[in-house]
Amino acid sequence: MSVTLVLGGARSGKSRFAEREARRLSPEPIYLATSRPWDEAHQKRIARHRADRGPEWTTVEQPLELSALRMTGRVVVVDCVTLWLTNYFCDLEQDVDVCLKAAQCEFDRAIELDNTWLFVSNELGQGLHAATEAGRKFTDLQGFMNQFIAARADRVVLLVAGIPLQIKNEAPKP
Repeated sequence: MSVTLVLGGARSGKSRFAEREARRLSPEPIYLATSRPWDEAHQKRIARHRADRGPEWTTVEQPLELSALRMTGRVVVVDCVTLWLTNYFCDLEQDVDVCLKAAQCEFDRAIELDNTWLFVSNELGQGLHAATEAGRKFTDLQGFMNQFIAARADRVVLLVAGIPLQIKNEAPKP
């Protein structure tokens, strides 16, 4: 089992990097999509991304329970942590502490499954401060969860303009 956190800003190439890594590690990776399609345009975007990945991918749509994936020994791209946290944030009435605890517990349950995990997440440390209270709460949630995952990850990669920068690279934990 290993955990990689792939961070980057919008359109930094983080998803593309994670997908390339997954294909390098396995001929049949799993794409665990955390998005909930909220309108027709988003549904079309999801369909386009699924078609772009190709038939070798197994796509699992799971907005909250990453540990519901009952396959082990596989390479799994979780794309993305930001949307996964958005689901908790909306479902749990924007309570940062409750959302963080729920997400942390679910993350720990998921990585107990014997898989190679690549978690894609938005890096927000260089962004603007959110203009709304809900935005500030979500920024806190995202930042705390990124730190939580990074602390448990064997590897952390930051994508800047499509260029991967190794932030952390340790031997996988037994």
